[in-house]
Amino acid sequence: MTVSDDPRGTAAPPVSQGGRARLNVLGVHLYLEQDGKVLLGLRHPDCAFAGMTHHFLAGHCEQESAVACLVREAEEEAGIAVDPAGVELEHVVHVVDRPGGQPRMQFVFRARQWTGTPQVREPDRCLSWGWWPVDALPDRIVPYTRAAIDGIRAGRLYTEMGW
Repeated sequence: MTVSDDPRGTAAPPVSQGGRARLNVLGVHLYLEQDGKVLLGLRHPDCAFAGMTHHFLAGHCEQESAVACLVREAEEEAGIAVDPAGVELEHVVHVVDRPGGQPRMQFVFRARQWTGTPQVREPDRCLSWGWWPVDALPDRIVPYTRAAIDGIRAGRLYTEMGW
């Protein structure tokens, strides 16, 4: 989406701290769908972010590409093997969770093929994995996860939240 495509007609001002631009955190998320259902994990109640809320399989990029991060996180978090050649960018959410918060660029990738059955591999972060109908998502879901799923279903590539 370009600024001219934005239905609000304006672009958000840059977030800065003392006149310096703030770096954005880069998150990657795995969108797996089968038979009209999407894979979501129930986050552990003691998680620093979104405890007892459903979310994509996700992680933050370290010293790696976004796709390499996605492949690593899928294996670490759920025992799922994803071929990087079969991964496609489905949606991007640019989000600020709270006023003055760290801006985050959330990339949602779809893998149309994978191997393995989702299993809890990080029980301190995720209590369970489950397949949810895309038209009947759980009530307690990370807001930008819901926004990304809605965007994917509508054929949109980009969503802004919290600006």
